[in-house]
Amino acid sequence: MGVTSSRHAEAFTTWLCNLDLEIDLPAGFLVMNPYADSEVQRVVRCFYSRYLSGSQSRLSIWGINPGRFGAGITGLAFTDPWALNHQLNIPTSLDGRREPSAIFISAVIDAYGGAQAFYDDVLLTAFSPLGFVRSGVNVNFYDDAALQRAIVPFVAEHVDAVREAGAPSDSILILGSGKLRQFVERYLAPTRRFNHVLALDHPRYIMQYRRATMDRYVEQYVDTIRQHVGRMRQQTMAQNLA
Repeated sequence: MGVTSSRHAEAFTTWLCNLDLEIDLPAGFLVMNPYADSEVQRVVRCFYSRYLSGSQSRLSIWGINPGRFGAGITGLAFTDPWALNHQLNIPTSLDGRREPSAIFISAVIDAYGGAQAFYDDVLLTAFSPLGFVRSGVNVNFYDDAALQRAIVPFVAEHVDAVREAGAPSDSILILGSGKLRQFVERYLAPTRRFNHVLALDHPRYIMQYRRATMDRYVEQYVDTIRQHVGRMRQQTMAQNLA
């Protein structure tokens, strides 16, 4: 691992493991912070030191916020404990059932050529790396107007942290073609200069409503990511030669 990628991994891990949401949440909401757990911190450090390697730019792929059975346990977007142990080869004592969105992303990673090939091209994250719970149920931040407005500065900070980790924020892929895209266009695009935003159906939607055609969606994900990465790197090469 080169100096540049090591710095990226260390800085991004430090950012995640020291997250603090310094805002007043609307009544009834609680923050879900997986990074407060020492084993999650170890897993996150191991993951980024292993997979945030090389100095190449990566395509940032964005979910919403952690769910209770995926990133809410592991601290890694769309990653459940099974994936840590069996796909990413990071042994952990973290425990939990398979999570539908993580199952789908695991299939995408396999179709892409495995974890190393996938994460050489991608930085997979969520607009809010912290989750939210109300009445014991996981909540997507855009489902409450007051919560959505309150966390915009925090989300913008995270976008900047991802950019610093080697994933230029002018070219992004978001997982959610409805409310999440509307959030990005309204609150982030004006200040974070997203020049190219592409959206795919969210893994949860696919697994819940389109599971019979899951293979077709996996192929769509793989093709879209490869095309997006190729376009992004061609632009970077052209800029370097200019």
